[in-house]
Amino acid sequence: MARDNLFAFCMFMIASIGFFIWGYQYIPSHHFLLFLVASIFGIFMAFNIGGNDVANSFGTSVGAKTVTIKQALVIAAIFELSGAIFAGGEVTKTIRDGIVKFPETGMDPMLFVLIMMSALLSSGLWLFIASKKGLPISTTHSIVGGIVGAGLLMGFTTMDAKNALNMVSWGGIGRIAVSWVISPLLGGILSYIIYGYIKTRILTPTRKYNLELKMLKRERKAFKENYLRELRAKPEAEQIKILSKIAIIDEDEEGGEKSEYKTIIKSMKEREKSIDTSRAMRKHIPLVAGFGAIVISSMMLFKGLKHLNLGIGFIGTVWIICVIGIVTYLATLAMINVMNKNDAEKSTNRIFSWFQIFTASAFAFSHGANDIANAVGPFAAILDVLKTGNINATAPIPGVAMITFGISLVVGLWFLGKEVIATIGSKLAEILPTTGFSAELAASTVILLATKLGIPVSSTHILIGAVLGIGILNRDANWAMVKPIVLAWVITLPIAGGSAAIIYMVLKSLLGL
Repeated sequence: MARDNLFAFCMFMIASIGFFIWGYQYIPSHHFLLFLVASIFGIFMAFNIGGNDVANSFGTSVGAKTVTIKQALVIAAIFELSGAIFAGGEVTKTIRDGIVKFPETGMDPMLFVLIMMSALLSSGLWLFIASKKGLPISTTHSIVGGIVGAGLLMGFTTMDAKNALNMVSWGGIGRIAVSWVISPLLGGILSYIIYGYIKTRILTPTRKYNLELKMLKRERKAFKENYLRELRAKPEAEQIKILSKIAIIDEDEEGGEKSEYKTIIKSMKEREKSIDTSRAMRKHIPLVAGFGAIVISSMMLFKGLKHLNLGIGFIGTVWIICVIGIVTYLATLAMINVMNKNDAEKSTNRIFSWFQIFTASAFAFSHGANDIANAVGPFAAILDVLKTGNINATAPIPGVAMITFGISLVVGLWFLGKEVIATIGSKLAEILPTTGFSAELAASTVILLATKLGIPVSSTHILIGAVLGIGILNRDANWAMVKPIVLAWVITLPIAGGSAAIIYMVLKSLLGL
C-alpha cells in the first residue's frame, strides 16, 4: 500500500508541476502568482471531489464485496479519468449566467477572479472535512454556496444592498433546497421498485425452488439410510436376494426382476429433475439486464458523451440504445443457459456482481465527464480572465487543465475516498450484489430522467436515497447514520458561503483591491 501511495503522490506532483510550467507560458507574467494560487485552489477542489463525490460510484460495489476497496479505487480511477479527459466539455459556461448573475459592465474582472478562488477554496475545505468524517455531500451545492457567499460580499462592498441581493437567483437556491427532498425521495422510490421486482420475481422464487430441491434430496437421502437400516436387520440370505435385485438391470430393459428400491429412487430423481431452480433467473434476469443496459447506454449517450457532439441524431441514438438493450438481453440469456444450475442463488449473485461493475463504471464515466466541471468551471473562468482581462460568457478549457484536474480527482479518490465508500457500502444498509445493482440502476435512471426533464437533483443525494429505499424494503436502514448526512446537506450552502466570504475578504486585503 505504501508503494501505491507513493506512486499516486508522484503522479499528482508531476501533473501539478507540469501544469504550473504550462501556466507560466500561457498566462501573462504579471498574473503568474495569482495563477499559481488559483491553480492550487482548483487542484485542491478536484482532489476533494474525488474523495467525496467520486467515492459514491463504487461504494455499493465495495459494500456488496463485488470488489475490494483497492480494486474499486483502480477501476473508478480509470473511468472517472476517462470521462473527464475524453468526454469532458471543451468549453464551459462561466458562473456569470448561473446561480449568481454578475453585472454586465462596470465590474472589476479581478474581483470576479477572487470570487471564484474563494469559492474553490471554501468548497474544497468543506468537502475535505465531510470526506474525513465519511459524509457524502453534493459538490455542486458546495461550489454554488461558495460563489453565492463571496459574490454577495463583493456586491455589498461595491453596490447597494438591493442590487447585491438581486444578483443571486434565489429561485435557484430554492430549487437546491427542494432537491434535498426530491433527490433522495426519487432515488428511494425507484430503488424500492427495482429491488422489489428483483426480490419478488427472482430471489424469492429461486430460494423457494432451491429449498424444494434440497428437501427432495434430503428425503431421498433419508429413504436410502432407512432402507439400508432395515436391510441390515434382515437375515443374510434375504439381504443377498434383495441386493441382487438392486444390482441387476431393470426388468423393462432385460426382463430381470424389478427392484422396488430402484423404482422409488428413480421416481425421486425424476421429481428432483422436474424442479428447474434457474426458471426465475432465465425469465427475469435478462429483462433486468436489458432494462439496465438501456438506462446505462442512455446515460452515457445523452449525458456522459453529450460534450463530444457525435452527430448521431436523436433517432440514431435511440436505435443504438435499443440495439444495446436487445443484445444485452440475448447475451445474458445465453450466459444463464450455460451456467452451473446446481446453486442458482450463488449464480444469481455472481451475475448481479458483474452487472454491478458495469453500472458503477458507467456511473463513474458519466460523473467524470460532467461533475469535474465543479472544479474546472470556476477555474476556467479564472484562467480566461487572467488571459484576456475580461469576464466572458464562456471560457475554453485547455486540455492540460482537464488532464491535471482529472488526475487530481483520481488521487483524491485514492487518498480520501475510503471513508465515504465505507458509509455508502456498509453503514446505511446491508449491501449485496442485487441490492447494490438496484441502487446504482435506480440512481442512474433518476439522473437520466432529471437531466432530460430539467429537474434539479444531486447524484449524491439520489444514491443515498436509493440505498435507503432498499434498506426500507429489507428493514435494515440505519437511520442513526442518516441524521448527520442530512445535516451536512443542509449546512453545505451556508458553510461554503460563509467561509468563501471570509476568504474573499482576506484575498482582497492581501491584493489591495
